[in-house]
Amino acid sequence: MIQPKVLKGFRDFLPRDEIRRALLIETVTNVFRNAGFVPIDTPALEYSEVLLRKSNGETEKQVFRFNDNGGRDIALRFDLTVPFARFIAEHYSELYFPFKRYHIAKVWRGEKPQAGRYREFIQCDFDSVGSDCAYTDFEILKVMYSALKALGVTNFRIHISHRGIFNRFLARLELKDKSEDILRIVDKLAKIGKEEVIKQLSEIAGAEKAEQIVQYSNSFPVGADFETVLTHIESLAGGAAPDTGRLREVYQLLCDAGIAGNFVLDPSITRGLDYYTGIVYETFLTDLPQLGSVCSGGRYDNLTGLYMKDTVSGVGASIGLDRLLAGLEQLGIVAKEAGFIDAVIFYEKGNSIRLNSAAADYLERNGIRVEVFPEPKKIQQQYGYAEKKGIEWGLFIESSSESAGGDELPVRLKHLPTRTETNLLLKEVPEALKGGKK
Repeated sequence: MIQPKVLKGFRDFLPRDEIRRALLIETVTNVFRNAGFVPIDTPALEYSEVLLRKSNGETEKQVFRFNDNGGRDIALRFDLTVPFARFIAEHYSELYFPFKRYHIAKVWRGEKPQAGRYREFIQCDFDSVGSDCAYTDFEILKVMYSALKALGVTNFRIHISHRGIFNRFLARLELKDKSEDILRIVDKLAKIGKEEVIKQLSEIAGAEKAEQIVQYSNSFPVGADFETVLTHIESLAGGAAPDTGRLREVYQLLCDAGIAGNFVLDPSITRGLDYYTGIVYETFLTDLPQLGSVCSGGRYDNLTGLYMKDTVSGVGASIGLDRLLAGLEQLGIVAKEAGFIDAVIFYEKGNSIRLNSAAADYLERNGIRVEVFPEPKKIQQQYGYAEKKGIEWGLFIESSSESAGGDELPVRLKHLPTRTETNLLLKEVPEALKGGKK
């Protein structure tokens, strides 16, 4: 007999977990759609040369890559950004710009499995390409804000910065040729601490310049006045320029929208990936700082240049669904048990399945999500079924009530967590359940 098991780094999701994730995805999807973003999809498998043309050696080590039956060198996508760049280049003439898309799908990385890191996971990306202006940057930030608010999160901060300012600062230190390595080290500041960052930077930039880089990134406490921080890093980078002007314009739009209180200027935010060229950002839940960023991204100007002559500027973000869901559960914002059904009609011996079915039809027509237990099993088994599905309410149609027609059927409404019962008429059930869900 074959032992049932999954590969390391891969997971099954039982209904109680998948329902919570599905509800989260449904919520953010509605936010995307309401902001004018449209869905796309791309193949899980791509030609390796498409995915890896501009990757470093570390990325190649993490890719699931193989030759298919036709001898083609192919790989599973490791993110949704590179396939999106290929998608834009391939369908450029069919698209309209600015093109605002969202894409929620699985990706695969062959890294070592460990707590919180898996080889197969879902990414949730949303981007706007074809427009390089402050409003487009602001629009992505506003969607990030709206998504978290729609999920019930109130205490969060979106940390923003600008790669252009940091790149100008590095150029003044004559470190432009080492920017990629420096970015990756500074990106780990919150994780490994100031002293370790200085140590690692000293190895490639020297001790004095390492101190200057950390001073740039860490001069003010998080939440300091936006303009004060911006003026400081602007002077370190050589003065006013389009990049600092862009940040001021974006921040003004956030103020105009009345949401600037959730945004802070944080020069330590660099986003280690080298394709970012403009504004960058990461999002943290204030009550769970140890959780790490739950939504991050930025502007990129040259990504499509790998696949077409014309470059298309874009800006976007990615929500870490698994990490965010874990945080929402810790904060009590998402119930540990969730379901799609409001009530189940139990089947007692002597009941009429036709009567139960008719009652279900009536409730469905009146906005109640209901299902009928199909067999007259022991009532404790039926209770267990409902509770495992996260169903809060049960209904019994009185067995002697067939003479009472339609919505006048007498029923017993049971609140399963407390086992308390209420006698009602069928027509009273929708209002009772809607009140119970408030």
